[in-house]
Amino acid sequence: MTEPAAPRVVIADDQTLVRGGFRMILGAAGIPVVAEAADGAQAVAEVLKHRPDVVLMDIRMPEMDGLEATRRILTSQAGYGCRIIILTTFDLDQYVYTALTVGASGFLLKDVSPEQLVAAVRLVRSGDALLAPSITRRLIKQFAPRPAMAGHSDLSGLTPRELEVLGLLARGLSNAEIAAQLTLSEATVKTHVARILGNSACGTGCRRSSSPTRPASRPPVRTESGRPAERISSEPAQKKS
Repeated sequence: MTEPAAPRVVIADDQTLVRGGFRMILGAAGIPVVAEAADGAQAVAEVLKHRPDVVLMDIRMPEMDGLEATRRILTSQAGYGCRIIILTTFDLDQYVYTALTVGASGFLLKDVSPEQLVAAVRLVRSGDALLAPSITRRLIKQFAPRPAMAGHSDLSGLTPRELEVLGLLARGLSNAEIAAQLTLSEATVKTHVARILGNSACGTGCRRSSSPTRPASRPPVRTESGRPAERISSEPAQKKS
């Protein structure tokens, strides 16, 4: 059985050294980088020109941020089938929620290892999706039962089906495993996860940050090396993305 061709990648980041580092990591794994972009507008142009399988997209870039660039790519005819991984320094709930709602297939922090980056590119190319480990861990913590004195439960905004999905996420199941257990499509599971994240983002998350970009459609989600994960640091980084 012949192996599938290596995914073709576009890297969008305003820092030359970051782009160069990602290119070296992917190249060493036999994954070709077909173009680079230093801002969101250029990222859109390069994707429409080269039609890559996967895009590594920074968020904070000049001209146009990565979330808006993601939205434009995934709502264009030329962007059909393209998978986008948001790769940033900023671990903010509202960024995660917006990225998922505009259709990104993953959200990772720039502290991922080279092996995790390569695995993530291959994973989203296969049609799956992923979240950095700390995001899922924070999500579970956000919806964990509160003491009675809290006065209300953050779970109150979730439907019974979303509560089921959240419980299975807490047990470490992947999207595919949740879909099989609940007899749902993976797309439906991804929609439930995105709504759970949205509930979180509009609760405590909205206190932590505001988001550039308008949400659109097409949610996703899963983990780093192909299995369900835990998640990234809950402290928002202060350095440049």
